[in-house]
Amino acid sequence: MSSTQTPPSNAAGEEPAAPSLAAVQARVAEVYQSRCTSAAQTYLDVVGAASRDWLDASRPLTPMEAWRDAATYWSDFGQRTLLFWDTLRQRGNNWLEHEEAGKPPLLAFDYEIVADARTFARPVNYALARIEAPPGTRTDPDRRAYVIIDPRAGHGPGIGGFKADSEVGVALRAGHPVYVVIFFPEPVSGQTLADVARAEAEFLRIVGARHRTRGKPVVVGNCQGGWAAMLVGALDPDCAGPIVVNGAPMSYWAGNDAENPMRYAGGMLGGSWTASLASDLGGGTFDGAYLVENFEYLNPANTYFGKSYNLFAKIDTEPERYLEFERWWGGYFLMNREEIRWIVDNLFVGNKLAGGGAEWSAGHAFDLRAIRSPIILFASLGDNITPPQQAFNWVADLYPTTEELKANGQVIVGLMHRSIGHLGIFVSASVARKEHAQIVDLLEYIEHLPPGLYGMQVEEQQTNGATRYDVVLTEHRVEDLQRLQKYARKDELPFGAVEKVSELNASLYETFVHPVLGALVTPEMGKVARAYHPLRVRRWAISDLNPWLAPLEGWAALARAHRTPRDEAGPSVASERLLAASITASWDLFRQVRDAAVENLFYTVYGPISVLAPEEPASERPVSRPDSEAPAIREALARIAEGGFTEAVVRAALLTARLGRREKRLSTAKRIRELVGPEVGLLDLSAGEASHVVRQQSYIVQHEPERALATLPALVRTAEERQRLLSILERLADHIDLGSEQRSLIPKFRRLLALEPVSQPVAAAAATSLSHRRRAGRGKPQRAHR
Repeated sequence: MSSTQTPPSNAAGEEPAAPSLAAVQARVAEVYQSRCTSAAQTYLDVVGAASRDWLDASRPLTPMEAWRDAATYWSDFGQRTLLFWDTLRQRGNNWLEHEEAGKPPLLAFDYEIVADARTFARPVNYALARIEAPPGTRTDPDRRAYVIIDPRAGHGPGIGGFKADSEVGVALRAGHPVYVVIFFPEPVSGQTLADVARAEAEFLRIVGARHRTRGKPVVVGNCQGGWAAMLVGALDPDCAGPIVVNGAPMSYWAGNDAENPMRYAGGMLGGSWTASLASDLGGGTFDGAYLVENFEYLNPANTYFGKSYNLFAKIDTEPERYLEFERWWGGYFLMNREEIRWIVDNLFVGNKLAGGGAEWSAGHAFDLRAIRSPIILFASLGDNITPPQQAFNWVADLYPTTEELKANGQVIVGLMHRSIGHLGIFVSASVARKEHAQIVDLLEYIEHLPPGLYGMQVEEQQTNGATRYDVVLTEHRVEDLQRLQKYARKDELPFGAVEKVSELNASLYETFVHPVLGALVTPEMGKVARAYHPLRVRRWAISDLNPWLAPLEGWAALARAHRTPRDEAGPSVASERLLAASITASWDLFRQVRDAAVENLFYTVYGPISVLAPEEPASERPVSRPDSEAPAIREALARIAEGGFTEAVVRAALLTARLGRREKRLSTAKRIRELVGPEVGLLDLSAGEASHVVRQQSYIVQHEPERALATLPALVRTAEERQRLLSILERLADHIDLGSEQRSLIPKFRRLLALEPVSQPVAAAAATSLSHRRRAGRGKPQRAHR
């Protein structure tokens, strides 16, 4: 994780006072003016740079050179035009073929259906598929299994295994069995998000039963699949292992001005009633094409020009990649009216998930605190659909302090990419080879981490021409997440007003409009309307269904066979690139001014309401109790003198790590496991048992470090165990890079463990004495200095 800007504070370091209405309006106007000025300057800079490149390429030509340049350029232009339109024709044919086949998952791997949730007691349109390892790749059924949940956000499944270098691919190459949660185009009548979560929990139980050896399955959720994975972990914590959440929005109101335009959509549309309207116009079914349309709305330069021009400019090499992506991008899946309404009300507009208000049935809400599995959050600063604030802020909403997070025994690791876009998080081969591969590597060790919030960095190292990676974990405080915000989350206050307006509009719609449309628009009419959605029309209209395009294939084949090369450094190509850059810059100018106007209007409308009737943000809710009073911590401290050899080694390691750097290297963890792993005993335990040992000993070391050291001999009572413990510690000291303070502990360990073996009655007496001292007030836990 990294910071973008530190939130403002006054000179005394205190939280700034609530702004007045005039101050809010003045600030909104100032930001709007600044954004418009910046947009205009960016446009001039881009066009100016493109013009200079054109001038550099425009050299004096003889008449013959000018004629040759123009002739080859326009001949190539005609051929490119034919090939471009033929590629669009192929896209349309692929779309029709995919539709006729029932829109199967677009996975680059063979698979078999293991469980079909359409046959469950509460049926849903989901299924569990086992990925078959490709030739040359071997998986071990005794290794921990991976279950990947792809997003059901307009498109179909398959994005997690779209190519060989993907989340599926890296897990297979690491030897893990891999399963994918897929879904079918049409929802089962009456299914709800709660039914889906129950079905996915059942999938995890099925996978767990098939691979019992190494713990609960790892759950990987992409985008919407990320919060779906979190819902499953909260609904049934016993079925899920570590959870990896990639590019998933969890805190929907979060973001920064001039960066995250999608968060204003709910307010500008008046709330969730538009989703209900779209469902009613679809005959009771919500069309995923509307969600895809929202994504395309974000970047009109790419939607209306850039993507097509990139295909045109690279027409000899780009079609295969373009057609592969468009097959997935153009597969629109459907939702029930109840499903999209729940999503919009509870997540997009209501932002109720982290606050515990998202109910899966009357009186029963999803409680993310119930998740006991480690969580990895992967986000990117270049993602304008799920910005880092939306990926991370729920942690601060759920656990206002670091101590509260640790007291709940939670391990959360945050990984931040610097520039990749939203889809790149899932489909980029370079991200799969680097970030996703290292996540898979880290998951072998994550359950041995003490509770806390960690930032993950992937370091790249070149060794003898080969690229190697190492993971560095740095412990952070939950309070550090404030650095992701510009205004200490004060700009989230108007979204509370949006929720109220949405509730009012939705109530009016359900009372006066829904009964009429629900009766008028039949499911058959909805199917016809979906067929004529613009995103579908642009595909089937440019396909072999269109008789006017019949000659296109032959002409394109002729052009492909007789390609005319053009002078890429000539003035004609330079003029084309200048025009393309100017068109792209114009669309970008439109987008920036449009987004600035929408943001300005949003705060102009909802800002005064939030100032006049302020609502306390979730991040400022008071902590319910001191962390030292948490039951898990009290229990651990009460058992400070209890345990065995494994507990003793873990405690000694934590006492040593406490005096070192805040960084933890995965390469060091691998070296430690290689040196002493089989002797410690953690690897002989189940993942849950090992995590419990580490968590309990971390509480003891954090809150009672001196007594943790003093009572260490009580855990190793025989001379043989003490000698084994000393041997392990000295071996690690010889092979692991330790700081001076850490090395100074080794003589202390020797002196402590040189005492006479502690008998069982003596150990029990020590624990009883400690308990009496704590009740007398002399043994209250002292917080270790950070």
